Amino acid sequence: MIPNYLQEAALLRDDLRALRAAFHAEPELGNQEFQTADRIEKTLRALGIEPERATATAVVATLRGDLPGPTAALRADMDALPVQEATGAPFASRIPGVMHACGHDVHIAAALGAAKLLSQHRKTLPGAVRFLFQPDEEGNGGAKRMIAAGCLDGVDAVFGAHVSPELPESHVAVRYGKFYAASDMFHITVHGKGAHGAEREKGIDALAAAAQLTTRLLALPERFPGERSVVTVGALHAGTAGNILADTAVLDGILRTLGQDTRAAMKAHVRDACHIVENETGVTIDCEIRESYPGVVNHDAETALTEETARSMLGASGVHRIALPTMTTEDFGYFLLERPGTYYHIGAGCSVPLHNAAFLPTEECAVTAAAVHAAVLHSYLLTHSAR
Repeated sequence: MIPNYLQEAALLRDDLRALRAAFHAEPELGNQEFQTADRIEKTLRALGIEPERATATAVVATLRGDLPGPTAALRADMDALPVQEATGAPFASRIPGVMHACGHDVHIAAALGAAKLLSQHRKTLPGAVRFLFQPDEEGNGGAKRMIAAGCLDGVDAVFGAHVSPELPESHVAVRYGKFYAASDMFHITVHGKGAHGAEREKGIDALAAAAQLTTRLLALPERFPGERSVVTVGALHAGTAGNILADTAVLDGILRTLGQDTRAAMKAHVRDACHIVENETGVTIDCEIRESYPGVVNHDAETALTEETARSMLGASGVHRIALPTMTTEDFGYFLLERPGTYYHIGAGCSVPLHNAAFLPTEECAVTAAAVHAAVLHSYLLTHSAR
């Protein structure tokens, strides 16, 4: 039987608010989360949970129950953003130009709250919970480096969540299957032949070819009817003067797709578009596609368990199903490529968008998130230890 974690989390309200305020007031950018990691380790040791450093700032800690069972992991990202805070909160950032504009302060506090709640039930906890405090989600994929360091060794399933301005306070939302987009940056160089603008026939216009390629690229989502995808050409640089044919043009942009099959197909279509423009215009094209985050594709069993557990805590009106995937990205997807699991949303109680200088989830948000995390992890361990 699952304890009443919502009731128990309410008793930790003051502690969780203090933790959240401390993390919020001292934000640190990706791979610089040294003070954040130190505070996390101190909090875990006070609970009798010994932490380790997986990387310079990544903290891993395992809470072992007294009963045999599987191991479930909970991930919380730690890094802040280069944003000057404008919330006016009493615990606003004291670091100029840096703030937790994506709610990672709440994520950390909630994970530590879940650790506290679960540690109070060690005697009846079957298996173990591994807490993954991850750096650099906003930058270059701290999740991938943590996995390479062995943080998932022995883990059977992995869970994570993000605060959401789309949801009221104390609400939860789940999404089955494809949730966050994969993202891939492209850098394309078009090589033509310079010439006088009055004698176009003597040159090969790289700018015109780049414009044709841009049109083709922007039309690629039409190849995937019924599936969301986005191609953005964010920069096009070419030419030096109005009466000279550009001999070089450079395009930079990003592909956003859902699922690994669509991701691979989109990249193939980009390269095909480059070949077509080469053949039609006489230019030569160098196409570099740099893989970024793989997107988030949730596993059905773990998503169903999360939905059922949250409903039992919050009631049917407090739990929602997300109808459409988002085209933003999240490096939690690296964990889901390695282990079954799910990523869900917790209501921020704040309608200001993520990454905005005024984004400020309510203080109650961490309390609800801690309770939901603890209940979901405990439910998973109970369900799978009985098999």
